[in-house]
Amino acid sequence: MQKKDLVAIKDWNEEEIKHLFRTAARIKEYQKAGVEYHPLKGKSLGMLFSKASTRTRVSFEVGMFQLGGYPLYLDIKANLQVARGESIEDTAVVLSRYLDGIMIRTYAHNDVEKLAEFSTAPVINGLTDLLHPCQVLTDIFTFVEHRGDPKGATVAYIGDGNNMAHSWLYGAARTGMNLNIASPSGYEVDANVLKEAKQIAENNNCTLNIMNDPKAAVKDVDVVYTDVWASMGEEEEHAERVNKFKDFQLNRDLLDLADKDALVMHCLPAHRGEEITDDVMDDPKYSVVFDEAENRMHLQKGILYLLMK
Repeated sequence: MQKKDLVAIKDWNEEEIKHLFRTAARIKEYQKAGVEYHPLKGKSLGMLFSKASTRTRVSFEVGMFQLGGYPLYLDIKANLQVARGESIEDTAVVLSRYLDGIMIRTYAHNDVEKLAEFSTAPVINGLTDLLHPCQVLTDIFTFVEHRGDPKGATVAYIGDGNNMAHSWLYGAARTGMNLNIASPSGYEVDANVLKEAKQIAENNNCTLNIMNDPKAAVKDVDVVYTDVWASMGEEEEHAERVNKFKDFQLNRDLLDLADKDALVMHCLPAHRGEEITDDVMDDPKYSVVFDEAENRMHLQKGILYLLMK
């Protein structure tokens, strides 16, 4: 079988994503039923981290263990020679001779692309400054669990045009979801990502809309989504961003404009009282935030199985 990576959602077609969802659902059923399922017995996953992590590290590490494999945590700065000048290309060649799969969570997206190009083992993008594919695939998987077929549903993403917004552009386009992204002026999505995603969306009969009005974005939508206003590496901009984003808070007034059965999503960690209020995040009718968090592990187990079996 030819090696396959998960660098960006755009690289997987709709049928591959559906197959991933079916696989993740089956593996989740096994875990919930207490069935031991070890298809990756004897295989090893290298987990490379430049950024701090709660969900990514725990979900991949526990998920790989539950599949019968061995997860190896590697702090890029502390454990690898990359920090002392070894190239990504050489690192990829060497690690892929030891490992059956590589997951990386880092800053520069180009590092993941180079890792995938030179590695003979499958590479999974655990997050970069440009994209967060595992999270958005998990979000759509969670939508499927709660609402069924995502095609034709509409998502409103409220906040920064960051890696989450970019992955939502690709994810919505690939699965036929309509997407409204509302960001303050100057904080919109990357133009190249938007152009690519719109080309995919055009072929899949869905729409991607970029705007600066959060109220217009959430009108009658099926999902209202938000993320922190200052991502990792942007902490020094926090005070400025709080001021710029204050009208983009996901609160009760904004949620009331969405469909009466809309789902509330957040990729976490949340800065409660900033981008989302407690009453919305904890609402038992609307919020599926912690379902998403749990599903990171189940969805990623599906990815590991499909890429490493």
